[in-house]
Amino acid sequence: MPIPDFQSLMLPVLRFVSDGKDHSTAEMRRSIAGDLKLTPDELAEKLKSGNTGLFANRLAWAVAKLKEAEILAASGRGVYRITDRGKALLDKNPAKITIKTLFLGLPQDGYTQLVGAAPMKEPETLRTPEEQFESSFLALREALARDLLEAVKKVSPKNFELIVVDLLIAMGYGGALEDAGEVVGKSGDGGIDGTIKQDKLGLDMVYVQAKRWQGTVGSPEVSQFSGSLLKHNAVKGVMITTSQFSKDAREHVKGIAQKIVLIDGKQLAELMIEHDVGVKPASKKSYTLKRLDQEYFEAFDS
Repeated sequence: MPIPDFQSLMLPVLRFVSDGKDHSTAEMRRSIAGDLKLTPDELAEKLKSGNTGLFANRLAWAVAKLKEAEILAASGRGVYRITDRGKALLDKNPAKITIKTLFLGLPQDGYTQLVGAAPMKEPETLRTPEEQFESSFLALREALARDLLEAVKKVSPKNFELIVVDLLIAMGYGGALEDAGEVVGKSGDGGIDGTIKQDKLGLDMVYVQAKRWQGTVGSPEVSQFSGSLLKHNAVKGVMITTSQFSKDAREHVKGIAQKIVLIDGKQLAELMIEHDVGVKPASKKSYTLKRLDQEYFEAFDS
């Protein structure tokens, strides 16, 4: 089953702490994951950044919202218990808890009524702040990749080959040597367009073919490049296009003696972004997401 959004996890959290005892978020995760019958693969699912578990992140925000609404109270670091307001809410036996009902007028003398209060606008999204941040970041990155690929397609064939060599050097091939890579071919010759040293001493060379094919690149073009490698007694090659490779082309490279890597337009743009070729920061500011270092504080108790 898909992992519930943080709003859907609020009621399971409240029910879990209904015994009035102190419970850690780790206990909540184990119990609620079991109740939801989440599989190991689902529990291993990460945010797109790959740094945080998706279920753990959403559960943490469910707890945070319940605490913000004074339904839960912190009784220690990462430990919570139900409040009187939480008990009053649970006594109403709600079918679900939503952000809208959670923050409808909390009177000072307790959580006594959830209906009849002024309406509150529903949130536009039930994704956690981290998920929203990542989604925005990925949307911007995808737009940049499209713009970057369009810009690459507009340069001359010769300059495209130069861009490819710049990229491979930025990726670490040849180290920092000035002669780490060079363009050697002629546009349209169907052979070798460039070479790149795989190491700083130039003990091994990687041969490059960089072409702005209009349509899908098939196995015949890959076979032709393989033949060009044979003529140079080469065993390693990189074939780069601004379009895409067919399934047959990708299967073809698996059955030949040389090691040929195929990079299509989408991969090319991603690699250029990753290695800062043809791109620069959009702002002088940078943003680093940080989280509480629970282990740091726990060390004071040891």
